Order: sequence, then C-alpha cells, then structure tokens
Amino acid sequence: MGCANSELNLQIFILSMLIFTASLCVGDTDPLDVAAINSLYVALGSPPLEGWKAIGGDPCLEQWEGVSCVFSNITALRLGGMNLSGQLGSNLDFPSIIDMDLSNNQIGGTIPSTLSPTLRNLSLSANHLNGSIPDALSSLTQLSDLDLSGNNLSGQLPPSMGNLSSLIILHLQNNQLSGILFVLQDLPLQDLNIENNIFSGPIPPELLSIPNFRKDGNPFNTTIIPSPPAASPEPAAMAPSPEKSPWKVTHNPSDTIKAPIPAIAGRSFKTTKLVWIVGAGFLIFIALGVCLLMLWCFKRRQENKKYKKHNTNVYTRSLHKRTSSDSPFEATTDKEKGWSSKLPPLQPAPPHHIPIIPGENLIINQAISTTATKRQIVTNSIKVYTVASLQQYTNSFSQENYIGEGMLGPVYRAELPDGKLLAVRKLNATASMGQNHEQFLQLAFSISKIQHANIVKLMGYCAEYSQRLLVHEYCSNGTLHDALHTDDKLQIKLSWDNRIWVSLGAARALEYLHEHCQPPIVHQNFRSANVLLNDNLEVRVSDCGLGSLLSSGSASQLVGCHLTANGYSAPEFEYGSYTLQSDVFSFGVVMLELLTGRKSYDSSLPRGEQFLVRWAVPQLHDIDALSKMVDPSLNGEYPKKSLSRFADIISSCIQHEPEFRPVMSEIVQDLLRMM
Repeated sequence: MGCANSELNLQIFILSMLIFTASLCVGDTDPLDVAAINSLYVALGSPPLEGWKAIGGDPCLEQWEGVSCVFSNITALRLGGMNLSGQLGSNLDFPSIIDMDLSNNQIGGTIPSTLSPTLRNLSLSANHLNGSIPDALSSLTQLSDLDLSGNNLSGQLPPSMGNLSSLIILHLQNNQLSGILFVLQDLPLQDLNIENNIFSGPIPPELLSIPNFRKDGNPFNTTIIPSPPAASPEPAAMAPSPEKSPWKVTHNPSDTIKAPIPAIAGRSFKTTKLVWIVGAGFLIFIALGVCLLMLWCFKRRQENKKYKKHNTNVYTRSLHKRTSSDSPFEATTDKEKGWSSKLPPLQPAPPHHIPIIPGENLIINQAISTTATKRQIVTNSIKVYTVASLQQYTNSFSQENYIGEGMLGPVYRAELPDGKLLAVRKLNATASMGQNHEQFLQLAFSISKIQHANIVKLMGYCAEYSQRLLVHEYCSNGTLHDALHTDDKLQIKLSWDNRIWVSLGAARALEYLHEHCQPPIVHQNFRSANVLLNDNLEVRVSDCGLGSLLSSGSASQLVGCHLTANGYSAPEFEYGSYTLQSDVFSFGVVMLELLTGRKSYDSSLPRGEQFLVRWAVPQLHDIDALSKMVDPSLNGEYPKKSLSRFADIISSCIQHEPEFRPVMSEIVQDLLRMM
C-alpha cells in the first residue's frame, strides 16, 4: 500500500511538472522577463499584486498588475505608490524594459547591481533604499530620466555615471550623498536636483549652465581652489606713525624721509608709469593682431581664388538645373512615390584632384573652421561627407535608392561600405535660399545638438559645389503614414497597445523639443509622414530643428498650404501664427489617424468626411459613434475604457483655441497612465 501511494505521488509530481513546463513553453512572455519578474516578486515579499506569481506565469498574456508589454516583452513596470516593501533583489535584468517606476513605496535594501541596459526611465524615489549608487549604471547608456530622490543613499557618485550619455533628468535630492560633482559635468543634463545632501567641493561651471539646477542644502566649498588674493589698500583715515611708517621714499642710501605725503606721491608716479607700460603693450598687441589678421585674409583670398578656379574647371559641366517637372515640394502620396528625382548625377573629380573618401571616416578639415568660433564647434562635432562619397553610397542617387519626397527635398537610402544604412536628404534650392555657408554650418550644428531617443539623429552633412545635404539615421519600417495607409503588413503589427506606444514616443519627442530644449523648438511640420518607425516600431520624429528652413520665404507659404490642405494645421495658422500649441494640434491629428486608420485628408471620401478633424470632432464624446470610428483593421481588439481615454486626449489636443490645449508633458503623462 505504501509503495502504491508513493508511485501515485510520483505520477502526480511528474504530471505537475509536465503541466508547469508546458505552461512555460506556450506562454507569450519572454522567459527571461518571467524569471526577472518572479525574482522581483519574491524579493518584494510576495505583495498582493493582481496576477503576480513567484514561479512561472505569463505576465503579458495574463495582464499582471502594473505590467505593460509590447509583443512578448515586458517594456514597463509601473508600481508607484503600491505600498510595497521588501527589497529589489539582485536581478532586474528585463531584456527589453524601458520604463520602471517603483517610487513612493517602502522598499529597502540596496540598488541591484544588475539593471537592464534598455532602461530609459528609472524612478526609485521616496523609498528606504540605502548603500551607494552602484557601478552598474555605466551600462544604462539609453537612460534619460533617473530619480533616486528621497532615500537613504550615501557615498560618492560612482565614476561610471559619466557614461550616462543620454541622461537629461537626474534627481538625487534628500539623500546623504557626498563627494564632488565633476562626474556629472559632461552629461547632457537639463534638469538636475541635488538638494539636501552633503556634496562638497567646487561646483563645475558646466552644471551652473543647466536650465533647471537646484543645489541648496549642501556644504559646497567653492574656496578649495582659491583665487590669488587682491592687494587691499591701507585705510586713508589712519596715517601710520612716523616711527613705523611703511611709506618710505628713498632718495639715496643715507637719506630716508618718513613722511606719508611724499610716499603717496611716489606710489602715484609708479602707478602712472605702470599704466603707460601696460597701455603701450596693449597697443602693440592690437597692432600685431591686425597685421596677422590681414596676412591671414590675404592668404585665404588667394586660396579661395585657386579653389574657385579649380572648381570651375572640374565641376562646371556637372551641375544642371532641375527640370520644371521635378517639383521640390512633392507630397509623399502613393501616386507621387513613383516619380523619380531629377537630381543630376554629380561627376566626381579625377582621382588626382579630389579622391573619394568614405564619409564615415572623414572629419571637417580644421583649416575650414578658423574663421569663426561657431564653425570650429561644428568642425569638432559633426561628420562631413563629400558629394562623391554620397554618390557612391546612394548609387548616384538612383531611383532604386529613392525613399520619398519631403517638404525640403528628396530623400535617398545610402549604404556605407560596412553595410550601415543612412538616409540622405538633398535640400532643394528654395529651402536653402538665403542661407550662406556659415548659416548652413550653424544649422547643422544646431540639429546635431537635438539628442533624444525618439528623434531622428543627424549623422552628418555635405556642403559642396552648391549642394546642401543632410545625412540622418535610417529607419527601416518607413513612416507611420505608410504603416497606417499603404503597408498592410505593418498595419497588422499596429495593435491597439502598439498605437498607444507610438503615440507616446511621438509625444516624448515633442515634449523634449518644447520643454527641454533652450530655447524651445517648434517643429512646424508635424505629421504622420514625419513619424518614422524602426525595426521594433520605436518612433523617430524627423524634420526636427528645420523650422528656419520651413519658415523662410516661399517655403513657409508652401508648408502652410500643405499643412492646411492636408488637415494638419491649427486654426491660428490661417492668421500667420504658429506656436508650440500648434504642434499640439498637429499631434492630435496624428492620434486621430492612429484611432481611425483614416488619412488627415482624403479627397476620395464624401465631402463632409474628407477632413478628418472636421468629421471626427462631433463623435469623440459619443461612445457608440466612437466605437464605429475605430480603425477596422483592429478587429475590435481594444479595451473600451482605453479607447475613451485616447479620445479624450485627442479632443484636448484639437481644441480650437490654443490656450485650451495641454502642454506635451501633460499628454505624455496621460499616455503613460494608459500603458
């Protein structure tokens, strides 16, 4: 009997293990995510979180509380204010997590040494964490927002924090952190709060230029590196006694007069003599500088003459005017995508004149940047490509490499020798009209400073032989406009959760431009065709920082007409006004496209439905009408509560009066609450 019971128990155990193993095999969630969240759950003391388990489970399929997923990966943990205790454990290495919020709890222990390198937002504020900040932060190169405030952290900032090259927001206030702050001086911080710690030493000057820097409550000692003491004059009202007077004028070795008045006269004479010497030296220095400047200008003029002569001989026959049929302002429509760009191939010079140098390894010649400080900054910051190298990478700007036509000119795909893909935009003549070479360099430098995970990165530029080209990172999945309206395969991937994810990415890009850049940047051309998607459907907003080109002359009129005709422009644009809130309106239109699957303007529809905003506004607050508006490709797979919240955000964005529209940071928070 005992043997029979043992055999039965063994069979039950084996069956249980098989069921458990099968549940892991068919689950939707990445096993590494499951292991990490199981470990966190145990470390937190198994709190009463809906769906959470200590072993196994499927967080994405079962929709565990506070967990957000994209496909089979956990991308966000939002457990702020959940009265959690325990510790964080040793394994928070979620493979694809982006946002982690465990703030306003009672979590103790130390910060784990294993953190996911994909993290962009990490908030552990208002807990009971102790110990020092770990060196593991060095791997979080994509982290843009770190909040460790309101804990019991101590010790110095680790040198590895200097590797957080994307960090924009850092909150460390109300801890017991000590040491100096030089590790933070090279980070791209826009918001730094270190109040109520025990930091000391001098404050790096780079930190003082941060727009939002709060440092009160620290025993800073700015006299660690003292300046040379200034000589303080003796009080005029107290004349020294004759016996101890320091004012002595010596006429000869045996004749010293101990009287204040002659002594003061002697010092005045010495001061006047010193002033004359300094003045003469300054004039000599100025004269020498003028001579050197004239010599440099003469030499530069001679070089320019030789360069222009050479340029005329070699490239005159290579430059042609665009034909009238090649409009520089073609819209990206299905019909027009078939048009080829009439960009004439530029014949490179013979090898003994100008060799073809791969742009990836070519940096601007230092000699170019000696004319102005700004140009020198550009020289040291951005890669420059030659026309010849870009011709090579784009197959002479062939139709096969043609991506599309933007408001500023055609865009081509470029493939570098190492296989890396880039997007090359050729600015048309109208867009760059009125901009000299210096202004174009400064524009390129300004765009290169726009660094955000959801904004297309400028990789370099080319300014040769009257050609102006900008080289950007390449996004393999094209534009949101194509994904919604022309690409059936991508449209299938745009589930409801992914549409919220895309909206959040685009909102974060505009939030960065509006609220983190100084001065704030107005996009001026926000539309679904400028929302690009990479392999993971992560958003990259293009055309950022190009407002000066879009708002110049006839280009401004055309952009205005295009936005108005295609349904993206805010009402105030008709009166010549375009502000940050106008971008918010355009963002609302893009969200409407995500909601309905319709274009912002579609001439094939009945007259009353052609403009998306005009058709949608009356239906956004009618739950029955709202359900009928949803993109049919979603097949009804969306939560009705989430749909209503999404519609509320859209409604606030497309308010007729600009002052009633929210700022982008509010929209970001609203979307985060939907994740």
